[in-house]
Amino acid sequence: MFGYVVVNQPELKIKDFEIYRGFYCGLCQSLKKEFGEWSRLSLNYDMTFLAILLTALYEPDSIKELKRCIIHPMKKHIMYENEYVTYAAEMTIVLTYLKCKDNWEDEHSYTSHIYQCILKRKYIQIKNKYPKKIENIEQALKDNGDLEKKKIYDLDQLSSLTGKVMAEIICMKEDEWKNELYKMGDYLGRYIYLLDAYDDLEFDKKKGCFNPLIEEEKKENFDNRMHNILELMIATSCEAFEMLPIIEYEDILRNVLYSGVWAKFVLTQKKRLGEDDGRSI
Repeated sequence: MFGYVVVNQPELKIKDFEIYRGFYCGLCQSLKKEFGEWSRLSLNYDMTFLAILLTALYEPDSIKELKRCIIHPMKKHIMYENEYVTYAAEMTIVLTYLKCKDNWEDEHSYTSHIYQCILKRKYIQIKNKYPKKIENIEQALKDNGDLEKKKIYDLDQLSSLTGKVMAEIICMKEDEWKNELYKMGDYLGRYIYLLDAYDDLEFDKKKGCFNPLIEEEKKENFDNRMHNILELMIATSCEAFEMLPIIEYEDILRNVLYSGVWAKFVLTQKKRLGEDDGRSI
């Protein structure tokens, strides 16, 4: 699920990329501060987007500092710190813990099991802080797993569950912006689920694993239809985003939503259609 909500760096201004990296580094620092050194292994760009989105929407007083870190010890980097960066760190732990749990149950991955055990106490702390939210996330992931085990190929039903997960994560508060944020997260989650399935399709076929697109691929113009479905999902998410009163960091957020999220699709499409066949969607 991780790695799809990313920035398109070549299309981003230098100053905006510095801000983006500042939130990424701030998220890394927040993970260390709140949950310990091992938690930094869960750092990802998806939750960096969440931190920037909520900071842009709610405009908190942020601490902006120049710091060195273990990855870049020779040069100080800007790091942002505020309550929404901390919230993004909490949701990073939640998603990573549940992903490790799923990997252990499905694949008996000992690496995932060990990391799950490391994060368990922190996960319980976060669940106690957001009980209803975490219960909803757990239930949606359980329902998704049950459908996949039954080999249900209903794309709308399956993707809507990841939509619920992302909607719960993006909606930090019960306030006037909840409906827009929920819709944005819902369709962003659907996009992520379908893109993840598209990206894993060839691997899953070789391994004999369930993939919701196996039956869909048998139909004519599969790659074009997948592009159209994904475009509809992300367009609906962007429509909700544009209803939010965001001014600061809007160029960064639009870069991610209108360009960055397509990066994995383009790479996967090239592998499927061939680098030199001259076709593109």
